[in-house]
Amino acid sequence: MPSSNTKRADGRGPEELRPFQVQWDPMRFSLSSLIVHTGDTAVLCSVCLEESVPPWRKGRGKGWLSAEYRLLPGSTPDRHSRELLKLSGRTQEIQRLIGRSLRGVIDMNALGERTLLIDCDVIQADAGTRTASITGAWLALQKGCNRLIAEEKLSCNPVKGQVSAVSVGLIDGTPLLDLDYSEDSRADVDLNVVMDDHGRFLELQGTAEGAPFDKRQLDSLLNIAEPALRKLQALQLSFLHVQD
Repeated sequence: MPSSNTKRADGRGPEELRPFQVQWDPMRFSLSSLIVHTGDTAVLCSVCLEESVPPWRKGRGKGWLSAEYRLLPGSTPDRHSRELLKLSGRTQEIQRLIGRSLRGVIDMNALGERTLLIDCDVIQADAGTRTASITGAWLALQKGCNRLIAEEKLSCNPVKGQVSAVSVGLIDGTPLLDLDYSEDSRADVDLNVVMDDHGRFLELQGTAEGAPFDKRQLDSLLNIAEPALRKLQALQLSFLHVQD
């Protein structure tokens, strides 16, 4: 179990989330957009709709969802160069993670032959950008689908559940929730957890940065991640209600 005496740079307890805030609709022409803040990490999440599907999907009566992720120049201490012709392996991995996580709660039949395009652009990176992207993108996705229903472009909401994500890590043997960069850069174990509103995992991404970790340590990380993910889902709903 985490020690209550664990000292963190920002004064949080071991099982405490960074402050979570949402700024709605910074982009006028997207279907839905927001800036999600988790501590000093900030991600611009937007949703656009295309009235078509990829060629391999045509004629099946089902929709599709895809995601793109980028670190913007100036989002990191050293300027991050734009990825133009060739995406880094990290970028490809993260945007696939975002897409998989969101597709896990989408009814493609209800969407019809349409594509939802999710863009997650990191404005400021202080670790946890992929988890903030997933949590924020779900919010933007739900709001966007609500608007499609209001505009009578959809007869029912294709979003069938919630998704939230958080990072957890082991530092000097202590499980810590929602790591910032100063913690992430020295963690012995780094784990990203994606969960739906039924408590089911959509993705677990765990890496031993040093020595291998055992099941007991994995359980200790999951034990602090799950209540935090439920709290994030409650926060998601509260920010949606502000918009209604």
